Amino acid sequence: MASTSSPSALEASQEPPVALTPNSELAAAEAATEKPPDDSSKLRMFLGILRKFIGVKDIASVRFSLPAQLLEPTPNLEYWTYLDRPETFTAIGDSDESLDRMLEVLRFWFTKDLKYVKGKPCKPYNSTLGEFFRCNWEVAEAAPSIASLRASTPSSSKSSVKSTASAKSTSPTPKPTEEPIRISFLTEQTSHHPPVSAFFVECPAKGLTARGFDQLSAKFTGTSIKVTPGEHNLGIFITLQKRDDEQYQLTHPAAHLGGLLRGGLSVSVGDQCYTTCPKTRIKTILHYLEEGWLGKAQNRVEGVVFKYDPEKDDKVRIVDVPEKDVLARITGNWKEKVFVSFAPNFKTQIPIIDLTPLALTPKILPPETSQLPNESLRYWSGVTEAITSRQFGRATALKTEIEERQRRKAREREEGGIEWSPRFFVGSVTPLGRPELTGDGEEALKRLGRGEWAIEESKVTAS
Repeated sequence: MASTSSPSALEASQEPPVALTPNSELAAAEAATEKPPDDSSKLRMFLGILRKFIGVKDIASVRFSLPAQLLEPTPNLEYWTYLDRPETFTAIGDSDESLDRMLEVLRFWFTKDLKYVKGKPCKPYNSTLGEFFRCNWEVAEAAPSIASLRASTPSSSKSSVKSTASAKSTSPTPKPTEEPIRISFLTEQTSHHPPVSAFFVECPAKGLTARGFDQLSAKFTGTSIKVTPGEHNLGIFITLQKRDDEQYQLTHPAAHLGGLLRGGLSVSVGDQCYTTCPKTRIKTILHYLEEGWLGKAQNRVEGVVFKYDPEKDDKVRIVDVPEKDVLARITGNWKEKVFVSFAPNFKTQIPIIDLTPLALTPKILPPETSQLPNESLRYWSGVTEAITSRQFGRATALKTEIEERQRRKAREREEGGIEWSPRFFVGSVTPLGRPELTGDGEEALKRLGRGEWAIEESKVTAS
């Protein structure tokens, strides 16, 4: 899921070989309002395109472009964020026991893909090199600490694993704050071949950061699309500055985009993923179970939280974990409710998260007057307006112009021997798995944290 279940699974290139639409054709398309295709028509059209790529190892490396009527009028960088419920992020680290903090990280994990639980998969615009997106969220009340949830369940057993000695702060049950807690998000398309974006999340009030590279690999099997993390996508890295810089690495499982033949897209997961914290020496293995008989998705997940040795991290399956090392067990439905039970008897289950009543938390976006030309919302505004007005011919023409302009600038850089460098991140795909901010990136996040949107326009853009 995550980047692996991203709508970018339907995206195969940032540089499709399409000829530039003449201005005369664009003008002719402007006034044409077309009837939008229904979902079944979209799927038939999409499936017809995908059939050309049966057997291709990675369609994410193949150049092809989708017509506008198959697209969701949303930039990929805007659509793909991990804070669908930001209050679960701000609650990470509130508990004093290290096991409970791991469970707070897992609660965030289960909410990060809420868009797929509450909605259906869709295909946003391809991101272009140098394009960026930024936003804020504000949280009036964090999710309750895991410690408080355990305390409210009288028969729950207490963990024998305590916090590290350096974790000195106490965390009472969260309650409404005097001022909302602000979380800031910055992402940039840092690489074109392969297509990679870097992201950074910051919440100074809680001493939390998250970062990573998003990249995927996709293969069409004939009935579904299997999506896996690309080589530069090592997961999400969350750092708790107020807990002696504990760092958690959350890896992504493989996902399948199915329903192409049935006429209704759906995301299923049948894989294992891992969350590790070397400092606390606690690891989680989550196993997303395969579809049930006759293809009916069960959406079941089970997992184990256990003590491990970071120097000898060789436990990759739940059955590999010795019972004496198990601290807690996870079970549930990742689209509904997920529970935890604790060692030694695992008798009482406590809900980690109930997704059923939740809705996506809206982003706070920069005003139009403060958006730069290569900022996602402004960059794609013409295409978005055309799609929402059902002028698909015009939308496709505008999209083609953007793609051609990107190719032209890439040729100019190649001919001039110029290597592109991201503005907000140090490297296109480095440091390994953990992108670092440039001075401009640090300043942009600081301004976001203060609610200031104005930043200087780039002198050179990639597309």
